[in-house]
Amino acid sequence: MQTRREVLATSAQLAGLLATAGLLPSVAQAAWTQAAFDAKTLAEAAKALGGGAPVESKDVTITGPDIAENGAVVPVGCSTALPGVKRLALMVEKNPSALAAVFDVNDAVEANFNTRVKMGQSSNVFAVAFMADGKVLYAVKEIKVTLGGCGG
Repeated sequence: MQTRREVLATSAQLAGLLATAGLLPSVAQAAWTQAAFDAKTLAEAAKALGGGAPVESKDVTITGPDIAENGAVVPVGCSTALPGVKRLALMVEKNPSALAAVFDVNDAVEANFNTRVKMGQSSNVFAVAFMADGKVLYAVKEIKVTLGGCGG
């Protein structure tokens, strides 16, 4: 029977062989596009992610505080019950990079996500749903960021 150290050593050797053979993915080769994260507006990000012109919809919901005391960790959420959603995204209008998060959705995943985003200033935050038919639906909420929790 092998000891724990022997198993770890063998695993490291195998991982090294796979990496040199090109069978392991390189650092963060996720299916994302740099153009989407470089986009400055909702329309540019939607286009970079393969969607059409965004349309406001009551079927997409966004949650978040009206006033966030700490812009470094603002809790936000997005959800929809619409069938045919392939991706949900969160975008912060006045951030240097508007796209804050992207979540891929399929039939096995409920289209309901919560996360924390960084906001440099008070801004509109968008929850964007990319549909299988190419439509892009969104909901918007204004979130005010206070500096040190002292004002709005």
